[in-house]
Amino acid sequence: MKNQIKNTNSITKMLFNMMVSLPAPSSISYMWNWGSMLGIMMFMQIMTGLLLASHYNPSIMEAFNSIIHINREINNGWMLRFLHMNGSSILFIMIYMHISRGMLFNSFKMMNTWMSGLIMLLLLMGISFLGYVLPWGQMSFWGATVITNLATAIPYLGESLVKWLWGGFSINNATLNRFFMLHFLMPFMLLMMIIIHLAFLHLTGSSTPLGLNNNKDKIPFYPYFIVKDMMSLFMLLMMIFLIMFINPNIMSDPENFNMANPLSTPMHIQPEWYFLFAYAILRSIPSKLGGVMALLMSIMSLMMLPFMKKMTTSSKFMPIKKYTFWLFSMNFIILSWIGANPVEYPFEMTGKIFSMTYFMLLFMLCFFLFVLKTKYKVML
Repeated sequence: MKNQIKNTNSITKMLFNMMVSLPAPSSISYMWNWGSMLGIMMFMQIMTGLLLASHYNPSIMEAFNSIIHINREINNGWMLRFLHMNGSSILFIMIYMHISRGMLFNSFKMMNTWMSGLIMLLLLMGISFLGYVLPWGQMSFWGATVITNLATAIPYLGESLVKWLWGGFSINNATLNRFFMLHFLMPFMLLMMIIIHLAFLHLTGSSTPLGLNNNKDKIPFYPYFIVKDMMSLFMLLMMIFLIMFINPNIMSDPENFNMANPLSTPMHIQPEWYFLFAYAILRSIPSKLGGVMALLMSIMSLMMLPFMKKMTTSSKFMPIKKYTFWLFSMNFIILSWIGANPVEYPFEMTGKIFSMTYFMLLFMLCFFLFVLKTKYKVML
């Protein structure tokens, strides 16, 4: 029966090889479920986004009202909107967990898979920023103003680039139309990257918690890992619906319940929570160009990890690397908390300290471990 389904056509054969007969290391744990959960969440985001786009009006006069119309007048429109809105936050929770697992268990050794994943992260950040602007609330407008103004830090081209991006001399109707168009199209680019990411993953196979050769003991993906993924899916859906039915606005900014007003600036402008760590790094540096460079490096620096090829031992056998990772994770959380607070004492100074330790833990300590591992052959 399986062979009959498999040999129906090339598409079913490809799906069969990816989801049924794919050999996977028997030792991988539930930490390896984040990838499949991300795929399911991405599918849900695209489907809810397509349905919402059919009722959204990308006009500065009607965008805010169209969101109210979706919530109140469209049948189950409130559910679609809250699924899409909270789904983006849950998507980032899972992608940060997915990256953390890769750092902890040395999945970055698979260079092509790691690099394609980081490109997907950058695309997802762009999509999320564009989507945050679309409701046209106060924080949407002023967040877009602050973030797009960062392009003025580019020497010579900055001012012209911002005017081209805005479609005028300030954020206006043309800007909102462009952001809506990009927010609609970029997820399909992300889908292409997901296919490339999966292709690279299936070429090399998954990493293992022990960091050992993953070709020694493999079992079929179905039924063993399908069951584990279904358990994770059940927990994920339960969490989404609990948030949606109990407190759907828990991750929203209160300022976004007011329509955008260019004449009224909020007391504290901040992005969504999943950008707060980068925002804290950005504002900790007085120079605009330096802040923008540090913001970009906070993500791009993760692309350095695959070049540490000789550091191949899992964190289970390297306590110092494990401690470094957890220090880095705590630093990330503290930076996110600092980014949510105004630029005043003590948050200004602590932001500078933890921005410095963010890069120190990522560069200096990791490279220090690399030197110890390769040059002095010390067992850590």
